[in-house]
Amino acid sequence: MLYLVGLGLGDAKDITVKGLEAVRRCRRVYLEAYTSVLTVGKEALEEFYGKELILADREMVEQEADSLLKEADVCDVAFLVVGDPFGATTHSDLVLRAVKLGIPYKVIHNASIMNAVGCCGLQLYNFGETVSIVFWTDTWKPESFFDKIEKNRQNGMHTLCLLDIKVKEQSLENLMKGRKIYEPPRYMSVSQAAEQLLAIIQNRRLQGEKPEITENTICVGLARVGALDEKIASGTLQQMSTVELGAPLHSLIVTGTMHPLELEMLKLFSVDSSSFENNACQRTT
Repeated sequence: MLYLVGLGLGDAKDITVKGLEAVRRCRRVYLEAYTSVLTVGKEALEEFYGKELILADREMVEQEADSLLKEADVCDVAFLVVGDPFGATTHSDLVLRAVKLGIPYKVIHNASIMNAVGCCGLQLYNFGETVSIVFWTDTWKPESFFDKIEKNRQNGMHTLCLLDIKVKEQSLENLMKGRKIYEPPRYMSVSQAAEQLLAIIQNRRLQGEKPEITENTICVGLARVGALDEKIASGTLQQMSTVELGAPLHSLIVTGTMHPLELEMLKLFSVDSSSFENNACQRTT
């Protein structure tokens, strides 16, 4: 049996009882280590689970899935995912590979940022399409995520923005030369994401457009959701560009039309209550 086990968002103890029981009876246990990270290290997980963990990077999961699934038809193998197992499409591919090999599988779900984001007070059913904001480079500055945020906002919906994670990435030079040299891990912050959105707004205005999202659009920054040191900050997009929320992982929400109850909840986390009220009331119903 192949077990896909969600680990939740915070520390080692966020795994479900059902998930922990599965892990402890598995012969091999892999820890997916590139779509997200926990606030604790691999060693803390091993100590709590009582099992040695094998780190599974993107290369292993996407290119060497057969080795990961080896013998899963005759023994139990677990694949651990931060959050919920189906938070990334790669994991669906793993299931399809297992089925093709005749290996039965079982999914053990857990909390993920997709539902835990409700901690800020915005209603989950008022969210539109989730987007990913990627790190820009000198030569690559995509804006497609901005169009999706605008579409959500035009429909009155909030947008959850998942911020880029660069783990075990190679530079273009090392990639072209086939050198297995990796760049240090990088995690996008709320302020970095906000800065990119502000840059796109300026670009659109220079092109004669009037963006649906402005410097005064109310946003929410979240850091380490589910951990003991979780942080939430609400305010304008401009304020989000200077907010300091500490260590990763960060997420950003761009609000749409807000219910008065949602607005009252966001005030609990406001960076500056006066500017928050002046701007937020424009989009409430």
